[in-house]
Amino acid sequence: MATKPVVVGVDGSEESLLAAEWAALEANRQRLPLRIVSAPAMMPRMHATQVSPATAASVLRGASARALRTAVTRAEEVAPGLEIASDLLSGPPALAVAGSGSGAAMLVVGTRGAGGFAAMILGSVSRYAAQRATCPVIVIRQASMAVHREVAVGVRDPQDATEALTFAFEEATVRHADLVVVHAWYWFPSALRATVDQDAMDTPFHPEQISDEASRSLAASLNRWREKYPDMRVRHDVIHGHPARVLANYSARADLVVIGRHGSPGIGSILHALLDHARGPVAIVPVDD
Repeated sequence: MATKPVVVGVDGSEESLLAAEWAALEANRQRLPLRIVSAPAMMPRMHATQVSPATAASVLRGASARALRTAVTRAEEVAPGLEIASDLLSGPPALAVAGSGSGAAMLVVGTRGAGGFAAMILGSVSRYAAQRATCPVIVIRQASMAVHREVAVGVRDPQDATEALTFAFEEATVRHADLVVVHAWYWFPSALRATVDQDAMDTPFHPEQISDEASRSLAASLNRWREKYPDMRVRHDVIHGHPARVLANYSARADLVVIGRHGSPGIGSILHALLDHARGPVAIVPVDD
């Protein structure tokens, strides 16, 4: 069976070139080949006074070809000797880049933004790939090259997170990093008023008790993972807060934040918000529902 490559999509932007560097380092860690792809931008609407469609298409393909060459150079600089291939894709960029992840170990994409809060809004190609690619997708933020020796994985139900946990444990292994399993819960009794009786609503709300019970349950569920990875330092954090906000905070100090993607092709509101506000790389792992 052929070795699955790490695939990275580039468009010539600095964000995508940083993604190429990250992908090269990851491929080197995993001892996998790297495939760099680029899809020319879609043709703009043409007017009679503008250049011909053929000329415009040639210019766009030339820009993608230059992006590929630059990305190959950047990847070679950070991972000398790495096996690297490059491909110029065809078709709508979002579909082409997402499709390039078929049969890949992972698909790496960058983000684009103008700075400030706008820089935290995910680009259309990156978002589409995160929603639709059949392999794990890594979304890279600009400030993502620092090494913290920690991988974080968000878990709602450990019994329904095998794919995300497997990916996170393997990433922590190849990085010689600690792993933190994060469970964030966020609700208020008043939000349940329509579905429970008044006696239940009058019961005192004790966040500490809920967190303690969740922590005990999570610890028990992780025992089999600790047995499988006995040399890894694993801790679990149970936090009262919105999951997207909690995981975005972890992304500022973890080498990678991992989260599962349920459903096909939909994406949950938590994942949607996390991708918009993360401050480091996020791995989105498809989950078989």
